[in-house]
Amino acid sequence: MDTPPRLAVDRLLDDHTTRIIVCCGAGGVGKTTTAAALGVRAAERGRKVVVLTIDPARRLAQSMGIDSLDNTPRKVKGVDGGELHAMMLDMKRTFDEIVEGHADAERAEAILANPFYQSLSAGFAGTQEYMAMEKLGQLRARDDWDLIVVDTPPSRSALDFLDAPKRLGSFLDGKFIRVLMAPAKVGGRAGMKFLNVGMSLMTGTLSKLMGASLLKDVQTFVAAMDTMFGGFRTRADATFRLLQAPGTAFLVVAAPEPDALREAAYFVERLAAEKMPLAGLVLNRVHGSGADQLSAERALAAAENLEEGGIVDQESGKAGLRDSAAESAGATDSPETGSPDAHANPDTRTSTDIDADVDEITAGLLRLHAERMQVIAREQRTRDRFTSLHPEVAVAEVAALPGDVHDLAGLRAIGERLAAGVPAGA
Repeated sequence: MDTPPRLAVDRLLDDHTTRIIVCCGAGGVGKTTTAAALGVRAAERGRKVVVLTIDPARRLAQSMGIDSLDNTPRKVKGVDGGELHAMMLDMKRTFDEIVEGHADAERAEAILANPFYQSLSAGFAGTQEYMAMEKLGQLRARDDWDLIVVDTPPSRSALDFLDAPKRLGSFLDGKFIRVLMAPAKVGGRAGMKFLNVGMSLMTGTLSKLMGASLLKDVQTFVAAMDTMFGGFRTRADATFRLLQAPGTAFLVVAAPEPDALREAAYFVERLAAEKMPLAGLVLNRVHGSGADQLSAERALAAAENLEEGGIVDQESGKAGLRDSAAESAGATDSPETGSPDAHANPDTRTSTDIDADVDEITAGLLRLHAERMQVIAREQRTRDRFTSLHPEVAVAEVAALPGDVHDLAGLRAIGERLAAGVPAGA
């Protein structure tokens, strides 16, 4: 199969017309680490960068030398060349900022204290994705950075990042909310008494379905938010258009596993349908080998040969010499002669014993190599299936690291692997 085009990461980072990079994909594929590594590399190549992450783990903040990340961009020390700031999305605080920015002080206080609002802002379905896009729009509008790197929220489906904001915006601007606003708008007007009767019947039904207390909280929330309705969907649509703009680049992040690449394929297709600019695929945790000329089959055959008492290359009677040496050692060091057990004292071990240990260790290493080659072959088949469906998508393969990333040096190492685009040993 043809090799896919290589993703030129450094060219993407050095292009100052690229203002937003969105790292998206399924959960658990290394999106957060990829976003942070891109931010470090871009900053050290002269860009002024802010990384917006959704990862609540302290390890990312610590890897950047920051005690903690919050809703305010924090400067990362130890980065030369440009500037790097990092922040972690606080969806409730971002929602609060929207309210405070679009309502007067008295109305904002009423909204923030409303129980329905507190529930909505803390965990309503789609809130995190909506607020991530809201925060992206805020950062872009400030124009304090020439590159914004976004780590999209972890979700059941990578497509939720595109769908959830529209769903939440439609809910907040939708017919149900308008119906709940109606009692306040028609109340106190004699000519509209028949509407009040109808609304009373409807709210009575809703009270039974939702509970009178919850319905009252919702209606109070809606009445307080009246001046803000229309803005949610408008801002979501504006940010959606920003993601379609030429200055935005999407990087789909995946691991060489069937489920992750299946999700990546869905996302690639969705981005194309939405006319959003795809830069390429980042394939994390790819395994390689510096001895890939030795196939898994040959390694297993050699291991079996050693374990059966032969040697890998039986030339010029070497196997026979080894067998003769074993017989000679057995004759001179047998228990009947009173000779001590060769394994009881390392100093008395014969060359045959040492050879046997070497063979055992070598066979074990050959089997480990065979397992690694089988993993590499499986990952290659999985990647080839993706490439056959999307041959136009540029790919950067990032070699698997032996441990977690916990400092800037680790993020730099990931950045170097991203720029190289091929796993070590491949």
